[in-house]
Amino acid sequence: MVNSDFLNEGFLDPVDLPGMDLSGPDRFFNRELSWLAFNRRVLEEASNPNVPLLERVRFVSISASNLDEFYTVRVAGLQELARTGSQKTASDGLMPVQQLELIERDARDLMNAQQRAWCALRRELDANGIKLVAVEDLDAADRKFLDSVFVNKVFPILTPLAIDPAHPFPFIPNEGFCLALELERSSDKRSLKALLPIPNQIDRFIRLPNVDGGIIRFLPLEELLLEFVSYIFPGYAAKGHCAFRVLRDSDLEVEEEAEDLVREFETALKRRRRGEAVRLSLSSGAPPKLRVLVMESLGVKEEESFEFEGMNGLADLSELLVDTRPDLLWPNYTPRMPERVMDHDGDMFAAIRQKDMLLQHPYETFDLVVRFLVQAATDPNVLAIKQTLYRTSYNSPIVDALCEAAEAGKSVTALIELKARFDEAANIRQSRRLERAGAHVVYGFIDLKTHAKVSSVVRREGDQIAIYTHYGTGNYHPITARIYTDLSLFTCDPSVGRDAIKLVNYVSGYAKPENLNHLAIAPLDLRSRLMTCIRNEIEFAGKGKPAEIWAKLNSIIDPDVIDALYEASAAGVKVSLVVRGICGIRPGVRGLSENIRVKSVVGRFLEHSRIVCFANGARIPSKRSLVFMSSADWMERNLSRRVETLVSITNPTVKNQIMGQIMAANLADQAQSWVLLPDGSYVRHSGGNGPEPFNCHKFFMENPSLSGRGTAGYKDAVILAKSRS
Repeated sequence: MVNSDFLNEGFLDPVDLPGMDLSGPDRFFNRELSWLAFNRRVLEEASNPNVPLLERVRFVSISASNLDEFYTVRVAGLQELARTGSQKTASDGLMPVQQLELIERDARDLMNAQQRAWCALRRELDANGIKLVAVEDLDAADRKFLDSVFVNKVFPILTPLAIDPAHPFPFIPNEGFCLALELERSSDKRSLKALLPIPNQIDRFIRLPNVDGGIIRFLPLEELLLEFVSYIFPGYAAKGHCAFRVLRDSDLEVEEEAEDLVREFETALKRRRRGEAVRLSLSSGAPPKLRVLVMESLGVKEEESFEFEGMNGLADLSELLVDTRPDLLWPNYTPRMPERVMDHDGDMFAAIRQKDMLLQHPYETFDLVVRFLVQAATDPNVLAIKQTLYRTSYNSPIVDALCEAAEAGKSVTALIELKARFDEAANIRQSRRLERAGAHVVYGFIDLKTHAKVSSVVRREGDQIAIYTHYGTGNYHPITARIYTDLSLFTCDPSVGRDAIKLVNYVSGYAKPENLNHLAIAPLDLRSRLMTCIRNEIEFAGKGKPAEIWAKLNSIIDPDVIDALYEASAAGVKVSLVVRGICGIRPGVRGLSENIRVKSVVGRFLEHSRIVCFANGARIPSKRSLVFMSSADWMERNLSRRVETLVSITNPTVKNQIMGQIMAANLADQAQSWVLLPDGSYVRHSGGNGPEPFNCHKFFMENPSLSGRGTAGYKDAVILAKSRS
């Protein structure tokens, strides 16, 4: 039995791992295999009976989409290293070729598991009145409906492509989905091979009119196309076919000395679309010659292809999540409006002036981040706005507010990160728009991504200047903020505000910041600040004082940080980690990590906030504890090759909220937690037949954040871990 309640339960007994060299690479888990293990945990939610049926379908879609990105970025990079003969090893000692072999094994198992999960869910959907039908199941009325859909909505977008000496095999872009056809001409039985690319502008599933009983029916688009082959290719009939989907290398490279960074990225985006093929998935039963033609034309080796019975492109299953069946979805949740903001009639500046405020999204509405900037844009006393943008939505209200502020004559500086993977094109578009409005647009460093999330508003108040600052752990993206758990700190502490402005100046003008009071910045001093705090805990342990670390991260893979935590464990520091995704730490091993434990929370919301707490000579939580929120995971790229923030939390209420509510609930969670074992496997909480397991997401939905409470509600706030000072 494994209990994932890290808040109230003690550490497991350490185990021995004979045959492993724990002073060498065996002390680390492989990054890529750890990521695949995370994606398997995501897929496991598809079979969780506590998750509504359509949400389980969503988890299959997310798992498939995640795996696609993994191939187009991580696997593509390893393949390139392998092609060049690189002998460079990862921290766990594996060379690129060795990693690819292990990835191939685990990824194929995962893809087969995805198909099995979808097959089981399809049966459940059918039993619940949501059916995927075949053409032969349709009656005359359905066929008449499909005739209209095909002729008016599908056919005009299709481009059939013959393959012969005059028509060479065309380029298929990344994530391109196609039908490959063997055709026979009716007049003389002459054969023709052809492709029918399936445009992503058309829904993958065609919803048919409901039948008696309200049964919802979908027809896969590829079935419709096969039914109309003779319409698309007049005079021909299909003798064989297969569906295939190709993934390509999607990582970007730019010239370090690019004079015009925007133009260079626009060129690089075009190169991305033509990257090397890294994976080909084919429907089973393809005619052998057609299969060979597709593989050779795409330059795909046998080991890079995956043939299966089932559905190709499982990421498209998200289209089946119909809102007309709320009984099969999560109960609707409306994010809260903090009482403090309502006490001030929605005035963000007044609410922040009263006291620092920490919001946790999506439980508290992200609309307040937007309101903060909208209010700044229209306030005649606001003089300047400085804003970082890593990712944001297509029609971004944040960008709308910044444009409005610039057009109103305010000084607006926008730090836009062009290297935000898969959002480069959107960010280029937003930068052009901001420039047209009169904002100063800065693209940061060529060799560093600006991943920090900061917004500063400079406001005239009487004869003084006030700086209102927002620090976040997530992107300024209103859509993802509905499902990602992130933190938003609002403050008008002048020293915190000056730190934020120094950060902006560093990116915009290479002005290396000095005398920072509340902020550590990667790549300058964030790593050293973490290391110093860990070493301090080791010293406290050596003096017999309480020594403890709580951290919540998306990923931890940096070897130096991991080794520092191993050293802390050996000294007696108790280390409790909530790591959603990639984790390179091997916990609970005698002689290495007796005092380290790791869990992963996977549930309704995507855990995304980064937090770290150090005991500082007293048990956590206490007034002495050091508390930080951050934009950075503990990965080498974040600590050394990105501009990131580590923000020291000093306000007592906010510190209490982070330790006593947010971290405590994540540590206590049982319902959605997986415990990492010393051998690298993850085991779901199995607490026996006791009371209902604690669910941190449910707790946050039901209990307002401490610092957002009004004066009337503060005293009855629920705190899971009381201060031990």
